[in-house]
Amino acid sequence: MRISVAAPLAVAAAGVLAGSLLTAAPASAAPHQGGLHLGKIQYDSPGKDTRSNTSLNAEYVDIHNNGKKKLQLKGLKLKDNTGYTYTFGSYTLAAGKTVRVHTGKGKNSGAHVYWNRGSYVWNNTGDKARMYKPTGKLLDSCSWSKSGSGVKSCH
Repeated sequence: MRISVAAPLAVAAAGVLAGSLLTAAPASAAPHQGGLHLGKIQYDSPGKDTRSNTSLNAEYVDIHNNGKKKLQLKGLKLKDNTGYTYTFGSYTLAAGKTVRVHTGKGKNSGAHVYWNRGSYVWNNTGDKARMYKPTGKLLDSCSWSKSGSGVKSCH
């Protein structure tokens, strides 16, 4: 009886190849299966940067609940590269809904909350938005460099 060495080697090689293909794709390439993520970011408000409340509120970050359950955002933090931080108070985001965090002043309602700042947060020439759980664990991030539109679609 003759035993072939080629067959076991081929099976082992196929296993190594399959394993390397599974680990080659970066985690960020996977679509969101559920939960919170950063969506559209208007980092350069349209028009001239006048620091008016209208201009400040045209700078915003959308946070989307892609899950199947409503989520309580209390303690969730949104930060930029310099450390400016918006912390959510008690706020429930329904499944499939989006909340827009405006830089300027306003009254929180429905799908809009306000940072109540008198100056811009997001750098027009490049920045990174980070969203942290109340525990401090990074939940999502999105970075950009200057583009013609001043808008970044993160997911």
